Order: sequence, then C-alpha cells, then structure tokens
Amino acid sequence: MPAQQKKLIFCIAGVLSFACALGTAAAIGTQMWVRGTILCTTGALLVNATGPELHKFIGEIQYGLFSGQRVRQCGLGGRPFQFSFFPDLLKIIPASIHVSVILFCTVLIVFALVGAGFFMFNAFGSPYETLHGPVGLYLWSFIACSCGCLIMILFSSEVKIHHLSEKIANFKEGTFIFKTHTEQFANSFWTILVCSLVHFLNALLIRFAGFEFPFAKSKDSGTLTGAVDLMY
Repeated sequence: MPAQQKKLIFCIAGVLSFACALGTAAAIGTQMWVRGTILCTTGALLVNATGPELHKFIGEIQYGLFSGQRVRQCGLGGRPFQFSFFPDLLKIIPASIHVSVILFCTVLIVFALVGAGFFMFNAFGSPYETLHGPVGLYLWSFIACSCGCLIMILFSSEVKIHHLSEKIANFKEGTFIFKTHTEQFANSFWTILVCSLVHFLNALLIRFAGFEFPFAKSKDSGTLTGAVDLMY
C-alpha cells in the first residue's frame, strides 16, 4: 500500500482513538448509565392498585458510576432523592465490582490516548519495529478493546445479577419496599460499547494498511531458519 494511504489510515485510527478517550471520559461523569422505573409494591398492595392506578406508584431512577437520582412514587406524588455511591452506598453495593469498573474506565482512557499518539507517530514520524510499529499498534488497540469489554461485563453483572437498581431504590427505606419495574442501559453504557468496537476496527485498519499480525511468522522465514539450523 502506498505511504500516503497508510498515513491516511493511521490518521483516521488516531482520531477515532482520541474520540473514544474523550467519549469515555465524558461517560464516566454522567448519570446516564442506567435508567428505569421502580414500583412501590408496599403502597400498591395497601390500596390494591391495578391498571391506571398503578402508575401512581411507579417512580423513576437513573444513575451512573458516581451518583444518581431516584423519584419515589407512593401515591402522594413524586419525591426526588439525590444519592452518591461514595461513600453513601458502599455498604449495599458490590464495591469491588464497582471500583473495578471505574478502574478499567481509567485504563481505557489512558490506552486510547496512548494508541492515538502512536497512530499519529506512525503516520507522521519514523516508526520503529517494536512499540512504535505494528506490534505496539496491535497491543494498544487490544488492551483498549479488552478494557471496554470488561467494563460492560462487570457493570452488566452488577446491575442484573446483583440487582443494583433495587438496592439503590430501597436505600434508607424502612417501611416501603420497591421493585424494579423496567430497566435499561442508557447512553453512557452504549458509548463504551462503541469505543470497544472502534478499537477493534483500528486493529482491522492496521491489517488493512499492510501489517501482518505481529505474532504470525511466514512459512518462508520458518523454512529458511530450519535450513540454517541444519547447516550447524
């Protein structure tokens, strides 16, 4: 492939990596990871609410990695409540998983920026054969993509398996019991998915630029090495 086309591919990959770093950084600080509705089962059972009456007992909840908001509905109108994970909810959430998600988000940002820098260096500089060349480009893209996948797996398990929304909804509630009515992942969660796919796409762009996967050896080189060994 001509050098100008390689430079263009590396520039595109570098811009995409930098955009993923910015998108992940923006996603960390938002409350748009999960949104849903919560049902006040205690209130609904007290008045035997059904049909349209049930909407008076359905509140809203949304949260991110650091904070969130819930609106409790128990038949007397909505009452908003702001909360933060640190330190308010540390006793009721799976803290190790939650901290791991934040840690992998940080690693994803760092390696996305590192990858963007090396892509630009290979586009406009003189690439070396180790960390600056194709081996390094594959490495940074693989690490960033893996971090994105781990973030989605860990956060999904925290929400679905550990019932994070219900734990938040019942935080500091002594009388009323809340159940998750609807629940869905929001924009910030899908931003991580897009970033993971972008880093996977960057690895394909490296291959499209003409670089073989760095851990694969050609048959010719293997045959030549074997012939040399036989000479000695």
